[in-house]
Amino acid sequence: MTEATNRIIPITAENFETEVLNSDLPVLVDYWAEWCGPCKVMMPAVEAVAMEYADKLKVAKVNIDEEPRLAANYNIRGIPTLMLFKNGNVEETRVGAISKSQITALIDSKL
Repeated sequence: MTEATNRIIPITAENFETEVLNSDLPVLVDYWAEWCGPCKVMMPAVEAVAMEYADKLKVAKVNIDEEPRLAANYNIRGIPTLMLFKNGNVEETRVGAISKSQITALIDSKL
């Protein structure tokens, strides 16, 4: 595993509240699946963001096949979906693969 991969927190139903909803830092959650081509294409950008924003933001991933209830709770209809949580609330949502610059613009507008 790379250092960037280590910075990305795998989210489950068990740790969602602690890692996302009760986080002191904003959290960028990436909803994805193994079979999703666009999710794999976007992964390097998500990893880069995890490294660049390490002191200002947590980056987390939800595998929708392993955590279907979490996906359903947030009405995830297509993947990849990025959600930016701040103080336990969804501040922004983007559906579909986006570039690193689009991810950083989304984060910078909400930090």
